[in-house]
Amino acid sequence: MVFLKMVKFYSMPVFAMIFLSLSLNCYSQFELSHGAIIRGDISLKKIALVFTGHDHAEGGEEILKVLEEKEVPGAFFLTGDFLRNPDFKSIIHKMITDGHYVGPHSDKHLLYCTWEDREMLLIDKEKFFLDLDNNYQELERFGLTLEQAAYFLPPYEWYNITISEWASEFGAQLINFTPGTRSHADYTDPSMPNYINSQDIMRSIYDYEKEADNGLNGFILLSHIGVGQNRTDKFYKHLPHLIDGLQVKGYKIVALEELLKENDDQ
Repeated sequence: MVFLKMVKFYSMPVFAMIFLSLSLNCYSQFELSHGAIIRGDISLKKIALVFTGHDHAEGGEEILKVLEEKEVPGAFFLTGDFLRNPDFKSIIHKMITDGHYVGPHSDKHLLYCTWEDREMLLIDKEKFFLDLDNNYQELERFGLTLEQAAYFLPPYEWYNITISEWASEFGAQLINFTPGTRSHADYTDPSMPNYINSQDIMRSIYDYEKEADNGLNGFILLSHIGVGQNRTDKFYKHLPHLIDGLQVKGYKIVALEELLKENDDQ
């Protein structure tokens, strides 16, 4: 198991300094929430496009094709269930061979804490470690190690400071999407009370860019690889227009690793 194999390594007093600089002091130019990085340097017009996948992947091939044509990177966070699905194997291999970041999104897409009170945990530390370790074991089958995929995006994008601390103890750095737009709601379908169509999602992005003091600088913009058949208005169909529009406004779409690089010469 990934976690058990690294127990001795975790005991090293310099671990937090040499592995992703996990001390939060190293991320002073970034925005954090409940211990997770949610935004890069707001002084730079850089954006990272992030996609999560669990049980659907109908947009995978099209998303990868657009990223390749536009010559921009993406970051893909995948559950163990996604990684085990034989129907998704070719998509996963292309993510990796195309040079995109591929990282963990939990093994079984667990809900870590209640929606009503995020401080109320629904799992314990042992279950968290076991689930995350299983996710990393699936990543290892595709040749990806903890060191290569240390950024971890939580399932449901919902967590608290305890989850962030556990992730750090495991050796991962928790991240999440930057709030302010509705891009992460592209999973909603017309039967849901929070449904939003793709045109309004796009509008929310450009409205925020126009109205916020720092625009979309440092943004981690999240959407989904697939959302299932109940939503026919797929937001990934608008990805070419989104990329073009952001670039026209002067934004550079960069790899997640570059967005979260903590040095002064970016």
